[in-house]
Amino acid sequence: MPTGSARPPADPSAPTSRMSPLLSGEETGKLELRMQQAVSSFVDGPRAAIEEADHVLEEIAARFTEAVTQRRRTLRRSWESTDEATTATSDTEQLRLALRDYRELAERLLRH
Repeated sequence: MPTGSARPPADPSAPTSRMSPLLSGEETGKLELRMQQAVSSFVDGPRAAIEEADHVLEEIAARFTEAVTQRRRTLRRSWESTDEATTATSDTEQLRLALRDYRELAERLLRH
């Protein structure tokens, strides 16, 4: 394989963690806007601002949990279809790519 070219993910229909964000830009933007609005409203209603910030953080955590769960399902499907007894090069390569995707996702989550 030529230097600098990217290998496809283990499941071609599923982008690797480095190719796509866990949350869409639209989702991220909406959540950021809600948090900014909570911060901006603090002077006029401190308790309501804190409650809204709490709700936004709860929603962010839930969305990330859902996204990671879905990513795990996709990764699991990519390697569960291989036969453990088979030693074919393509199966080994598929497993290697799946492991790489798991590692990338774990590293990404640990950086944040």
